Formats: sequence, structure tokens, C-alpha cells
Amino acid sequence: MTELKATSTIEDEKKHSFSHEEIGEKDKEGQQVAAADYSGSRKKTDPKEIKLVRKIDWIMMPMLWVMYFLNYLDRNSITVARLDGMEEDLGLEGNQYLTAVSILFVGYILGQLPATMIMTRVRPSLFMAVWMCIWAVVSGLTGIARNFTGLVITRFFLGVAEAPFYPGALYLLSIFYTKKEIATRISILYTANICGTAFAGLIAIGVFKMDQVAGLEGWRWLFILLGIVTFVVSVASAFILPDEPINTRWLTPEERQLAHDRVAADTVEIKTNTATMAGLKEAASDYRLWILIVMYHFHMAASNFKNFFPTIVETLGFDRNTTLALTCPPYIVSGIITITWGWSSGRFNERTWHITASKLVAIFGFVLACGTLNVGARYFAMCCFATGVYACNSVIIGWIAATCGQTKEKKAAAIGMANTIANLSPIYSPYLWPDWNAPRYVIPMASSAAFSFVALVLAWVMRRILVVENRRIRASNTESTLFYAY
Repeated sequence: MTELKATSTIEDEKKHSFSHEEIGEKDKEGQQVAAADYSGSRKKTDPKEIKLVRKIDWIMMPMLWVMYFLNYLDRNSITVARLDGMEEDLGLEGNQYLTAVSILFVGYILGQLPATMIMTRVRPSLFMAVWMCIWAVVSGLTGIARNFTGLVITRFFLGVAEAPFYPGALYLLSIFYTKKEIATRISILYTANICGTAFAGLIAIGVFKMDQVAGLEGWRWLFILLGIVTFVVSVASAFILPDEPINTRWLTPEERQLAHDRVAADTVEIKTNTATMAGLKEAASDYRLWILIVMYHFHMAASNFKNFFPTIVETLGFDRNTTLALTCPPYIVSGIITITWGWSSGRFNERTWHITASKLVAIFGFVLACGTLNVGARYFAMCCFATGVYACNSVIIGWIAATCGQTKEKKAAAIGMANTIANLSPIYSPYLWPDWNAPRYVIPMASSAAFSFVALVLAWVMRRILVVENRRIRASNTESTLFYAY
């Protein structure tokens, strides 16, 4: 077997980083297997493993995608309801709409970390299905809110009910996919977020035509109908979602063992048999996680334009239906590029340059958007900053799971902590979008550009840290074949 020698210079480390054509080796049966890359990861060559991954892809991924689509559709319906007179019907004044947007994330933050930690001790399929059922009911109740108080209460509890889903979905992906596979799957999952935001406007165009059916405004029907659809999907998810690889009911005993073993073999410095609180303590004491969390927080802060995207598009001067329709294309473009970018990151097992490139595109888009009032240029800018922000989301999340996944408890806690702290940004970021700052919205656009730049810098800080960490592993254990990817 070809050993990776300890290196003493950055140039040597870069040679490892971009060399993916190293000499292969043979398995116990004498068959040639794929060569390892700089982090010790290998391309799948075993037909049984390839078949297993395809099976997981076709059963778990579509269910998670639909759930996440509805998660964001339910959450972001308030942004299109605003264009149908919701503020006037509920008598909202001043910053009350902004408060209704941000209060969801207070509930969301409170529920994130506890839910993720509990998930390692219960059946994920039932846990996520029950919470989806609850958020479906709360979402439907938003349609009968009569004033600001009713809206704020439903939005707060919608945040609590939705909190377990995304970190739970990321946890499921992290225990079924290797670090070369996970970025692509997260990017596919994230397109549900993008599509949920994109198609909210198109769906609203149709639903708003139900205005005054049964005496209810169109925006109320939007919340009620989405709540019903979400409830139906929640019931189906209980039977389709998997649990731990070793006890997933739609895998054969042989597939269960293979699913478990292949992820365990791909985890750097893996440990077993730790308690839930021990996992939280390990995650909280890992300084690398805190750097990744801060990077993810600023990334999410830059992405909060989505809560105001219909309002941004409205500054182009078109009528309501045209505005709703125009919210869709930038998300479609960003969705396609997000999948491609996630695949590329996984294919080359690379993180830093993918984050850098996407963040530069986002910064360009934000600067252009506040620098011109030309309709064509502003719409192009919207496509740029949406694409630049969304493209690297899966890369960052995958980086967290791969770097801080020594135990499943630590991995779950790390994902929960990252999502909790990252989602502090939607609490304060809505107040960066005052109505008087229209149409250029210089304050939020400039802030988002700055947030993106900070995330870019932290990606390079993290890369440097992991280069040093890999040297330590090589120096302390010359037999080690797994290293941190960056």
C-alpha cells in the first residue's frame, strides 16, 4: 500500500490536495480498488455498494426533498401573502410584519439543538414525521389569524415545530453517505428550499384566485391548503424515512451492515459508544466547529434576502402577478448551479475554492443590486446573488458533518449547534430591510456582501487549520489513511 508521508511545506500539502490519481491497491480478494485521494476517500467500485447507494437515493432522498419543499413553502408563504393584502387585513403597522418574520426563528432556535440530540436516541422516521404533522397544523392555523397577536403566536410555534426537520435531515444524510457523496445529496436537498421559495409565488397566483371563497381572503386559503398537504405528507413520511443504517426496515440485513460499515470506514478518528451529553461536550470543545459555525452564520445572514425577495422584485415596477412570476427564475438558475456545485465539490473532495468562487459571485450580485436602478441589471444581480449564496450551502454543511463526525452523538450535536447559531441571523436581519431603504436597499445589500466576505475569509482559515491537522495525523500515525478534507 502506498503510504502518505508527512509533509513539511505548504507546497507539498497542495500536491496532496489536488492529486486524485494516486496509485491504487488491492483488496483481500486481490481485486484492484480505486485509488485514495488526499483525504483517504475512494471512489465506489463495489457493485453491491453502488446498488445500495442508488437504493438509498431513490427511497430516502425524494421523501426528504418533498418534506423540505413543504417546510420552506409553509415558512415563506408569509412573504407572498404580504402582496395579497395580509398586512391590511390584520391591521399590521410599523415593524410588525418584520417582527412576524423574525419571531419564527426564535422558536426555531429554541427547538433545534434539543431535537437533534434526541434524534440519536429515538427512531428518526417517527420523530420527524410527528413534528411535520405538528407544523402542518400550525401552518393551517395561520390562515385564521385575526390580528398581529394571532400571527405572531402561530409564527413562533411554526418555528418550534419546524426546528427538528432540517438538522434531522442533515443527520440522516451524514449517517448514510460518505464525505465524497454528501455534498451532492445536500445540494439536491437544498434545491427543495430553493424551489419552495421560488414556486411560492407561482402557487400563490392560483390560490389567490380563491379570494372570498367561504368568506376567506386568498392569502388565508394559501396557509390552509398548504397545511392540509403537509399533513398528508407527514403521515406518508413515517413509513418511508429510514432510521439508523443498521436497523432501517427497507434494507436487507446485508445492506444494513454495508451501509453502516462504509460510513464508519470513511470517518476520520472515529469513536463509538458515547453518551448524548458527551457528544455535546465534545462538539462544544472543538474549536474547529466554532470556526465553521461562525462561517455558516455569516453565510446564512447573507441568504436572508429570501424573506424579502418578492419585495425586492417588486421594486422593478411590475404588477402583482408579474412580480410573483419573476421571483421564480433566479431560484431555478441557482438550483441548477447548486446541484452542479455540490457534485463538483464531492467529485474533487474540495471545499475552500468552491466556497470562494460562489461567495465572489454573491458579493458581485449584492454590490450590483444596490448600485443601479436599471431593470435588466438589477434582475441579473438578483440571479447572481441568489446563485452565489445558495451554491455553497451544501459544501459548508457537508464540511461540518465530515470534520466533526467522530461519533454520531458529536455529529448530531455539531449539526444542531451549527443550525441553531446560524439561524440567529434571521432574527436580526429582517430589520436591515426597512421600507424607507427601497428601492436600492443599500443597507441590506451592503451588509450581505460583507457577510459573504467574512464567510469567504473563514473558509481559508479553516483550510489552513485542517492542513496542519492532517500533518499531525500523519506524524502521529504513519498507518493512518484517512484525513480531513478541505
